[in-house]
Amino acid sequence: MDKQAVAQQSATRLPIPRWEFIALCAALMALNSLAIDIMLPALQQIGASLGVESENHRQYVITAYMLGFGGGQLLFGPISDRYGRRAPLVLGLVVYVVAAGAAAVAPSFALLLTWRFIQGVGAAATRVIAVSIVRDTFEGRRMAEVMSLIFMVFMAIPVIAPGIGQFVMLFASWHWIFVTMAVGALVVSTWALMRLPETLHPEYRRPLTVSSVVGGFRIVLTNRLTLCYAFASTFIFAAMFGFISSAQQIYINIFHVGELFPLIFAGVAGVLAFSNFLNSRLVGQIGMRRLSQGALLIFLCISLAWLVVSLEIQMPLWLFVTFFASAMLPFGGLGANFNALAMEPLGELAGTAASILGFMQTFLGALIGAAIGQAYNGTVTPLAAGFCSVSVAALLMILIAERGKMFQPQNAPVSGHITDLH
Repeated sequence: MDKQAVAQQSATRLPIPRWEFIALCAALMALNSLAIDIMLPALQQIGASLGVESENHRQYVITAYMLGFGGGQLLFGPISDRYGRRAPLVLGLVVYVVAAGAAAVAPSFALLLTWRFIQGVGAAATRVIAVSIVRDTFEGRRMAEVMSLIFMVFMAIPVIAPGIGQFVMLFASWHWIFVTMAVGALVVSTWALMRLPETLHPEYRRPLTVSSVVGGFRIVLTNRLTLCYAFASTFIFAAMFGFISSAQQIYINIFHVGELFPLIFAGVAGVLAFSNFLNSRLVGQIGMRRLSQGALLIFLCISLAWLVVSLEIQMPLWLFVTFFASAMLPFGGLGANFNALAMEPLGELAGTAASILGFMQTFLGALIGAAIGQAYNGTVTPLAAGFCSVSVAALLMILIAERGKMFQPQNAPVSGHITDLH
């Protein structure tokens, strides 16, 4: 049976509208964003409650989660290629909910970090499954378009999550933020169990053996385009992790915004959501390569200007927000397109490919982002330097992937498998 026939059969097994498919994938990925961004207003209170003296050490609440999230994806990828998408997703959601509840009653900072790591492992299933089912059902520019729309909806969580955390803390302690996470995961779990179809075709299932898993990893890691675009996306996401790790310190300690922190954070996240929407409109006409490579050069130029200015003056809040929001405009043309370009050659290994790509983005990205966050010194210069450095590294990866040739024509658009569902 050829891939066209497989695609047509897959389409018949998706009894949900296209908009709901996108919304559900976004909701699954948003559980990860919720677990990070809702914590930001509470880091100071968590540190005071659990006796954390160093402000920079409070960032470990984010870092521990990201390390578990990154490492867990290497586990769920091969499992989802063997058992399908639904069963591993259920397992991951159960772990997420249990760990969130346990973190709410953790008596020490060390135990809190342990449960945050475990929560990240559970959340890894949501990321792997969401990307895998998109690759199961879409190809080429259509996949990049759908991923952009998913990222756009997904970015609604960073817009509102800090505000939710701030609201919870008006009436309760930081412990209830973890309860809020668990409730959110239960809602999405119910939705997924009722509506999410199995998208992995039986002919694409792989045996869960050491040789099969190692062979799948080898195929992914020896594909030049996949590996280089995976590294490029890793460096780009590291910039975002670096900002998230130090956002509370920057806005509260440097700019003294107080309770306006969630509002300002939401405004910049809104720019990123708009950027992803714009990418979804343009990628079909311009192509993934041209659009993402152009966006990367713009991102690099803005980051470089931001670094130079930060070295020269004590940057006021309005100028910092202007530079950061400007950097977020091209950012939407990077993540979804780099992901689609990395996944494109490996449709029959979607779960394994998604797990490796996700591991690199989150585990390695979190380590690099943590280094950027730990470099915080009371100014915005380390963050600007981090943005500039990772954009240069990403550009080098793209040059290797494309053998030094930028802005090459993209393949013709490929129709999505569920485009006709209404």
